[in-house]
Amino acid sequence: MGAISDTTISDTMRAVVAEGAGGPDVLKIVERPVPRPGEGEILVRVAAAGVNRPDVAQRQGSYPPPPGAPDILGLEIAGVIVAAGPHATRYPLGARVMALVPGGGYADYAIAHETNALPVPANLSMEEASAVPETYFTVWTNVFQRGGLQPGETLLIHGGSSGIGTTAIQLAKAFGARVIVTAGTAEKCDACRALGADFAINYRETDFVAAVKEATGSRGANVILDMVGGDYIPRNYEAAARDGRIVQIAFLKSSRAEVDFRLLMVKRLIHTGSTLRPRSVAEKAEIARALEENVLPLLAQGGVRPVMDSTFPLEEVAQAHARMDAGDHIGKIVLTL
Repeated sequence: MGAISDTTISDTMRAVVAEGAGGPDVLKIVERPVPRPGEGEILVRVAAAGVNRPDVAQRQGSYPPPPGAPDILGLEIAGVIVAAGPHATRYPLGARVMALVPGGGYADYAIAHETNALPVPANLSMEEASAVPETYFTVWTNVFQRGGLQPGETLLIHGGSSGIGTTAIQLAKAFGARVIVTAGTAEKCDACRALGADFAINYRETDFVAAVKEATGSRGANVILDMVGGDYIPRNYEAAARDGRIVQIAFLKSSRAEVDFRLLMVKRLIHTGSTLRPRSVAEKAEIARALEENVLPLLAQGGVRPVMDSTFPLEEVAQAHARMDAGDHIGKIVLTL
């Protein structure tokens, strides 16, 4: 197994898998062998694991693990390194890390590539640290790299009270942008404003296109982060500023829409998007390096911080997923082990 920091590593572990596709009730805790780290990999004793929309999609049968990834759910973890594979020398055994993983996070032990892990700042709990990788990797690569958000520009975030949304609000404000969000309740709008959003639009009561134009003096949003899709796609074109960038990261409604592309040409828009999980270890390592340079200091100083909705013990994983399915959460849902 490579270097081992203690002799308490058991041969088997608890792990969560989906037995069939469906609701939270298909999630089962099973016994699996403890994985062995390979080249450049670390074995982490998991203290906490974040719950994310891709986990829900995997449970529902619409987002299978990429080739080589375990069928165990979970894309982000925080814990302590207990073993290392060949040439994994970046972190000492016993180090506290938070890591992006292609799967396997809902378990007592998980494998991560050392380049896809970051040190846990001393001011973060393990629960908070487990809420960092998936959301911060996603926001950084989509808002700042693909969307090219600049100081003084306006960012429109759909789903402002989600884990992604609360992260995007804080990072955008930290880097000097103006932030508009959409959310579905007054409570969620208040929470977004408390995090620094300049404007919060209750999309159930107000047309977000008209509200964005009013908030920007008819200029529109320079960057739009959209996880909704469906009929939001043509409306995003209307809400975008000239030379605006629309970044698609999910489709809570639909991946199909009827769109008049004349606005794309007239406004000189860029509509791009990305997924994170299928990216290579090397691509994720580049994002991790950018986060370590630009964002980790903010986390360490308390300038940004994961917004925590709730924590559930691993045994209550079905309840954690039910919480996410209900859509009432503000911030991150986390499993503790």
